[in-house]
Amino acid sequence: MTEAPTTLSFDEQIEALEQELKDLLQFPEDEFIDVIRDVGFSCDCCGRCCTREFNGHVFLLEEDTDRVRSFRPDAIIPAPDFDACDQQGRFYVSGYALRTGPEGTCIFLENGRCSIYDRRFSICRVYPYMLHREADETGAIGWRQIGGLNKHGCYNTPIDDAECARIARETRAYEAAFLDQEIRFRQALRDLFAREGLRYVRRTYDLRMRDFGKGAEVEVRVFHRGQFEPQRVTRAIYE
Repeated sequence: MTEAPTTLSFDEQIEALEQELKDLLQFPEDEFIDVIRDVGFSCDCCGRCCTREFNGHVFLLEEDTDRVRSFRPDAIIPAPDFDACDQQGRFYVSGYALRTGPEGTCIFLENGRCSIYDRRFSICRVYPYMLHREADETGAIGWRQIGGLNKHGCYNTPIDDAECARIARETRAYEAAFLDQEIRFRQALRDLFAREGLRYVRRTYDLRMRDFGKGAEVEVRVFHRGQFEPQRVTRAIYE
């Protein structure tokens, strides 16, 4: 479910994310617009993008978490990829994710349709477009601009220039907001560890993850609006 936390220091992680944000903001809009136009994605309402099989768990920006809490607070869970662990075995993660139903579909997917389409979340509004660096199957790092290509939806649909530009702007804004949240999370985590004398111990992480994998309840502190909200979870909520 989750990989071991990076061995980079908090300052090194923050520096890398700040560079990623800088690169994102400098990415040529015309180039991204050309990609959007060439792909020509059109939703055919297959619902596959709303399943854990295709997209894992849906990560929520803080504004999305606030929105879903206003009408369905039980729909959120700590994001599954725990980013850090302290010597007491408490995990830390940068935000919340949407809970999925028993069959691995989004909790808001009903009869193949989004039941909250007019209130859908940031990533849902820009999907399948994205604009971030990611390793390919060879390990080479490059820009990823489309998700789920040729796995769902329709392609080569004509999209006018104004719509392409709107998609590009909204996608960049989403990715920038995501990176900003990740940066603020690590800054807060760095300060918390320094203030409370916490440290990362790999053996503690491994032991707690082993227990977690066997069904034990663990504490996860979720970053939200500058605070760490303690949650108790078991692996079952991610399956």
